[in-house]
Amino acid sequence: MAHGKKYKNAVKKFDAKKIYTIDEAVGIIKDVASAKFIESVDVAVRLGVDPKKADQAVRGTVALPHGIGKSVRVLVMAKPPKDAEAKAAGADHAGLEEYVEKIKGGWADIDVIIATPDVMVEVGKLGKILGPRGLMPNPKSGTVTLDVATAVKEVKAGKIEFRVDKAGVLHATIGKVSFEKVKLAENIKAFLSTVGKLKPSTSKGQYVKSIFISTTMGPSVQIDRTVVQS
Repeated sequence: MAHGKKYKNAVKKFDAKKIYTIDEAVGIIKDVASAKFIESVDVAVRLGVDPKKADQAVRGTVALPHGIGKSVRVLVMAKPPKDAEAKAAGADHAGLEEYVEKIKGGWADIDVIIATPDVMVEVGKLGKILGPRGLMPNPKSGTVTLDVATAVKEVKAGKIEFRVDKAGVLHATIGKVSFEKVKLAENIKAFLSTVGKLKPSTSKGQYVKSIFISTTMGPSVQIDRTVVQS
């Protein structure tokens, strides 16, 4: 892919072959960010796992200490009185039949869906729509629960979900380039600490192969993979 002038100038400001500490890498991406909008900061972790094997499909959630810098739109699919509890806790939308029909009709103005266990039969029918968009509620990620109030508050406060892709890479947005360096570093450390704890017992060899951070439009900076304790 051809890169623009700003990208090429950014690459010249650091050694792309060098492996940096988290603090150093955060300083670099903040320094080279040049987009006219406030870019997101993303982390990519290449794992030594086989995602095709169910017991090595690494996935999890983490509550980032400083959130991700954007308002998360939450839909809670639940029947009364749980829908009212969700709204009281800060959910943007709550209900069931109305939202089943809206989703079938192509509505996509949401970032996270939380559901109570008793409505998962109905929600499951939307799998072909929600699955590819990464919105299907799942007990492992805490998005299928009776405690909808707590789930909503956690998501709104900065809880994110991640899952290894077919290439064995974890992707996550951990903040905005406008964040203070210390806050970005703490978010990254929280994410990587969680990744380290999720190493599958059946995974052999090196668990974390490489770690890169980047902004939306900027170049990637490699972080020392040994920061992940597994």
